[in-house]
Amino acid sequence: MRRIFAALTLLAALAACAGAPGTTTERIGADRAPGPRVTAVEGLNARVDRLSIQSPALGREGSVWVLKPKGWTQGSTGWPVLYLLHGCCVSRGDAWLVYGDAERITADLKAVVVVPEGGSMSWYSNWLDGPAWETFHMDEVRPLVERRYGIGDHRAIAGASMGGFGALSYAARHPGVFRAAASFSGVIDTGYDPGGLEGLMREYGVDPRDLWGSVDERPEVWKAHNPADLAGHLRGVRVYLSCGDGRPGPFDTPDQAVDAGERSILERNRRFVTAAKAAGVSVTTDFYGAGAHEWRYWTRELEEVLPALFPA
Repeated sequence: MRRIFAALTLLAALAACAGAPGTTTERIGADRAPGPRVTAVEGLNARVDRLSIQSPALGREGSVWVLKPKGWTQGSTGWPVLYLLHGCCVSRGDAWLVYGDAERITADLKAVVVVPEGGSMSWYSNWLDGPAWETFHMDEVRPLVERRYGIGDHRAIAGASMGGFGALSYAARHPGVFRAAASFSGVIDTGYDPGGLEGLMREYGVDPRDLWGSVDERPEVWKAHNPADLAGHLRGVRVYLSCGDGRPGPFDTPDQAVDAGERSILERNRRFVTAAKAAGVSVTTDFYGAGAHEWRYWTRELEEVLPALFPA
C-alpha cells in the first residue's frame, strides 16, 4: 500500500508539472536584467504562443498572444504582421481570441497576428500617473516579438472600441510604422463629448485625470493622443472604419433598446472622417446602419477588412 501511495503521489506531481493538455512552456533565462525581455513562451497549440514579457513600462510582466501563419518556421523572416487591439472593460488580454474568433478568421492569413494585453481601461497611452501602455506596446512588445517571429516591414494594426482608438492613435503617433489601420466602432474622436469618456472611466473606478489630465487643464495632452486631431499624420496609411448606428441589427434581439453608446461612437467616426478629409487623408468607411456595440459585428468587420489590410 505504501508503494502504491508513493507511486500515485509521484504521478500526481508529474501531472501538475506537465500543465494543460496540448501546451508546452519554455522558460527563458534566469538573469535579472532590468530591461524588457521575454521570460516565457507557452505553446497553447500548434499555432498560438503566449509570451510573458518583463515590462519596465508596466512595472510587471505583461502577456502577448502570437498566432503563427501556415508555413511559418523558426528562423524564417520577412513576415507581415497584424497587431490586434481589444476594447475597454474586459479582463482578458486575449479577448480577440476568446470573444472575437480571431484564430479562425486569420487561419489562412499569410501574416503573423499579435494580440497584446491592453488593460481594461488603458486607452493605449502612457498615463500621467500610471502604467506606460504605449511604451509597452511600441517599444517593448514590438521589437521583442518582431525579432522572435521574423517580422518584415509590412505592418497593419486594427482594434475594436478602445482598441480602435489605439489602432489609429498608434498609427498616427508613430508615422511610417504601419501601412494600414482599421477601427471597428472605435472611439476615434475623443474631442467629441470628452465628458462621456471621463464618465465611463469613473464608472469603472478610474480617475480620468490620471490618464491625460483634465481636458480643461491639459487640452494639449488630449489632442496629442486624439486620432481626429492627428489625422494629418495618417497620410500614406490605408485607413478603414466601420461602425453601427446603435439600432438593433442582425446580431441583436428585435426588441433591444437603441445602443446610445454606439450611436455616439458613430458621430465620433463621422467627425474623424471630416478631419481626415480636411487633412487630405483618404478613409474607407463601412457605416453599416443597424448594429450595437458588440463583438459579433467586430468579428464580421475584421473578416471583411483583412484582404484590404494585406492586399495580394
